[in-house]
Amino acid sequence: MRPLSTHPPTGRGLLGALLTALATLAALVAAAPPAQADTTICEPFGSTVIQGRYVAQNNRWGTNATQCVTATDTGFRVTQADGSVPTNGAPKSYPSVFDGCHYTNCSPGTNLPAQVSTISSAPSSISYGYVGNAVYNASYDIWLDPTPRTDGVNRTEIMIWFNRVGPIQPIGSQIGTVTVGGRFWQVWQGSNGFNDVLSFVAPSAIGSWSFDVMDFVRQAVSRGMAQNNWYLTSVQAGFEPWQDGVGLAVNSFSSTVNTGDGGGGDPGEPGDAACEVTYSANVWPGGFTAEVIVTNTGTAPVDGWKLGFTLPSGQRVTNAWNATVAPSSGAVVASNAAHNAWIAPGGSQSFGFQGVHSGAFAEPDAFSLNGTACVTA
Repeated sequence: MRPLSTHPPTGRGLLGALLTALATLAALVAAAPPAQADTTICEPFGSTVIQGRYVAQNNRWGTNATQCVTATDTGFRVTQADGSVPTNGAPKSYPSVFDGCHYTNCSPGTNLPAQVSTISSAPSSISYGYVGNAVYNASYDIWLDPTPRTDGVNRTEIMIWFNRVGPIQPIGSQIGTVTVGGRFWQVWQGSNGFNDVLSFVAPSAIGSWSFDVMDFVRQAVSRGMAQNNWYLTSVQAGFEPWQDGVGLAVNSFSSTVNTGDGGGGDPGEPGDAACEVTYSANVWPGGFTAEVIVTNTGTAPVDGWKLGFTLPSGQRVTNAWNATVAPSSGAVVASNAAHNAWIAPGGSQSFGFQGVHSGAFAEPDAFSLNGTACVTA
């Protein structure tokens, strides 16, 4: 071990040490990234990049009145929100932050669009800041399309309403309730004339939440509003204001899309499916019963299941056993009962229902278990 010096440094040594320290400090200052100043955007469709990977946008399209958003390091806040529009129509804007592609504007480094069947999970986190003197919703949007488009309007829009203030409601009408991601939601379905809309409305305000976007995508698939061979093109979090809106904020936002073997696949491809459905019908003039067996052909257990399928035209469910089937016609979802929620690998659960029909009878031609396409036996 080299001994420590017992002699004090000379003047020249002190000067050299000081110069070396100053040079090191200068290098550190030069290497440090500059602090990012907040950016205010008032152009109707102006945008900027935040966190180096997401796009914050003003997105004012429903009014000519001025709206400004100030992008921060982690989100944005609405700093000016002039004008108002009738609450029985469309909102005046959708200031938001997104991952993916929105009208040819794609966020840096995104892996969207991505085919639904290739996405194993899509964890996201959002924190909102609310105000009480405005009419608005806090909406998380998920966009799906049959093609990997990066421009224009997608076929299906999923809206998650974290909060709503004032006399506003989602597009269409309420078709039921559901538990997704461990939370209870009202479910609305309709069309705005450009795309189909599936909305999940929280009964009370949610300030922040971390969840898997794919839980909601699977809901759309099970209800016949998307397919596993469609594409997730973007996820967006922001606000739809009708009146005012100053002070609304996305405090933080994160989105990750993990692609790989998600157990999905196109309907009818046995190699990709993790489930098999056997459908047996007993038919008489004007009526029928159906017995359905769901087999887990994957390697992981299923804890809670929803089987989505479409009843052919003219058929309507009148009652069911060992599952709840809703709605009664069209694209329906059979949800497990309390006693048969678990399907072990290689195991099966069954349910049945009775219905009425008109015209020639036909069986459903495709099934999906929790959003994953099944093969039919």
